[in-house]
Amino acid sequence: MGPKEGPRTIKMKKFEKSDLQKLYKPPVNSNGEQNGQLTIIGGSKLFHGAPLLSLRVASRIVDMVFFSSPESSMQEITSYIKADLSSFIWVDWDEIEDYIKKSDAILIGPGFMRYHKEKDRHKAEECDEACQLTKSTTEDLLSKFSDKKWVIDAGSLQTMDPKFIPENSILTPNKKEYEILFGSLDPIDASKKYKCVIVLKGPKTSVYFKDEVVEVDGGNAGLTKGGTGDVLAGLAASLLTKNDSLLSACASSYIVKTTADELYKKVGISYNSDDLADSIPSVMAFLLK
Repeated sequence: MGPKEGPRTIKMKKFEKSDLQKLYKPPVNSNGEQNGQLTIIGGSKLFHGAPLLSLRVASRIVDMVFFSSPESSMQEITSYIKADLSSFIWVDWDEIEDYIKKSDAILIGPGFMRYHKEKDRHKAEECDEACQLTKSTTEDLLSKFSDKKWVIDAGSLQTMDPKFIPENSILTPNKKEYEILFGSLDPIDASKKYKCVIVLKGPKTSVYFKDEVVEVDGGNAGLTKGGTGDVLAGLAASLLTKNDSLLSACASSYIVKTTADELYKKVGISYNSDDLADSIPSVMAFLLK
């Protein structure tokens, strides 16, 4: 998918390393919570690892990360997650709106289910109990807090109606998720219609915003592994706490691809999403010198 030919003017550019210098840099005399607060909403009994990957990268970028899920099973699972990663705060679901209000950005969707069971995947036209929970949670919060800065990912993209997309949100679909949400609508048209930033992931990632298309090169076949999208979403949401949507989307894509290329130099494609998340801080430090 790409921009259609026509009379309109489409601005196309390539994201460069030098563009990263536009990112917010924490002041030397920063105070606590000044450099970003992020809420992550997601997870399920089937995909409890997905938000952990987002949390893993986000906790290294922003000052505070809050995590919650409408699935009651996630609270118990989180106690085990804490043994591996302690740099986040679990929030009871009945308090989630208070934390959304205080956060600079919110990520919703990693680990949310579209189907209750794998055998139900062929019933694309049906929305079962798991799908309904994801859909209602996503649409309710997006509509209540449409003034907030959002990154929408994974299960949320696969179940929501696009009319609920808040202006200037970042969407991080793969090709299949894009088609589920927008059908055959061209990405440029979808971005303009819903006034959002669309990060269409692939060997060459394209970031769409209104009449602008930014190409992000790099990466390798290791990025096809499960969970790499959760890492990207967590990084994009972290950057969004202190930057605009387009820059956050492009910069996070560039950083993830560059990190993947650095891992490739060491181990080929024999790395996983945990390796990717853990390597991002050192790569960012190098890129932002």
